[in-house]
Amino acid sequence: MSTNGQQRAAIRPGLTVDIVLKKDQATGKTTRGVVKDILTNSPNHPHGIKVRLQTGDVGRVKSIVEGP
Repeated sequence: MSTNGQQRAAIRPGLTVDIVLKKDQATGKTTRGVVKDILTNSPNHPHGIKVRLQTGDVGRVKSIVEGP
């Protein structure tokens, strides 16, 4: 089960998410990781909230991973 990442209120540090990196926008390939920082200030964004993962990767959230 996953939810989309367009609402800033749904995203918080420590969540596991799938993001699309800038270099992968053309293909839509996602990268899974744990949110470290939320970089988008607006309450929502049509392309997904921009976050930094604990690995240092930055991208827009495509989905929030629920459960283990």
